[in-house]
Amino acid sequence: MIPWVLLDTAKIPGDGGELRLKKRGAEFSIMLGSNELMNSRLSGSEEALARLACLRIQDRRKPQILIGGLGMGFTLRAALVELGPDAQVTVAELLPAVVAWAQGPMAEVFGDSLTDPRVSIVEGDVGRLIRSGRSAYDAILLDVDNGPEGLTRKANDSLYDLPGLSFARTALTPGGVLAVWSSAPDRAFTQRLRTVGFGVNEVGARAHGTHRGARHTIWIAIK
Repeated sequence: MIPWVLLDTAKIPGDGGELRLKKRGAEFSIMLGSNELMNSRLSGSEEALARLACLRIQDRRKPQILIGGLGMGFTLRAALVELGPDAQVTVAELLPAVVAWAQGPMAEVFGDSLTDPRVSIVEGDVGRLIRSGRSAYDAILLDVDNGPEGLTRKANDSLYDLPGLSFARTALTPGGVLAVWSSAPDRAFTQRLRTVGFGVNEVGARAHGTHRGARHTIWIAIK
């Protein structure tokens, strides 16, 4: 078996620990401790996140999309396929190293998505962009951490609590969609979405995009 090779590490701000980028043949993995956060072979549920959100805004002219978390670019690439040429997609990524990985060792995974004229990359906290926006986005896609129950960074919880969800709702245009990826269901999070005024649909999606792989959860919340 081909061994894994460690390519780089990145410290997570605060007490979040250290991410490790590894490669085995053509396969990439991003690890936190013993937990694999992303694998280049497993993109189905992240792609579903983008498809489901973009379906809700397919009739809008010049849609503005905010994606929280660059990761391995699965959500971004899928969104670009679904969106027309007049869309604008902002991707907020907290860790500069993740952006550097996308432009360097994982460039083959990202293809031409980072140079697409519809795309802007912001190295910073997606929460800051959400809090500063008012009816600024037609869709906000959050693929941050492991879902509402933060794994990599405690500060991410502020995206998913009641104040954070209220900010997200304010940042959306009328009828806009907040789409959230999670590794597992979370009934309390579903209730929080409803509490702040979203209409909520919870969808299961497989990691392999078919009937195989781990089952993940996507919330489609409509303002």
